[in-house]
Amino acid sequence: MQRRRRFKQQTSLQDRIAEWAAGVRDQISRMNPGPERDELIKKLRQTETAMHLENWPKSPGLQPPM
Repeated sequence: MQRRRRFKQQTSLQDRIAEWAAGVRDQISRMNPGPERDELIKKLRQTETAMHLENWPKSPGLQPPM
């Protein structure tokens, strides 16, 4: 039976996503307009939405259900 390799992440998912997004923004700024650039912009927007959704449950204004 194969043993599963486990890897403990050193940084949080939020930090890794933010780092990836910064790299993609830099890459987008150097690209010419076209379908590849549009696809990267779409992925970047999805990533930013995911980052906001992760912060939403932790917001102080969110109240528990009654």
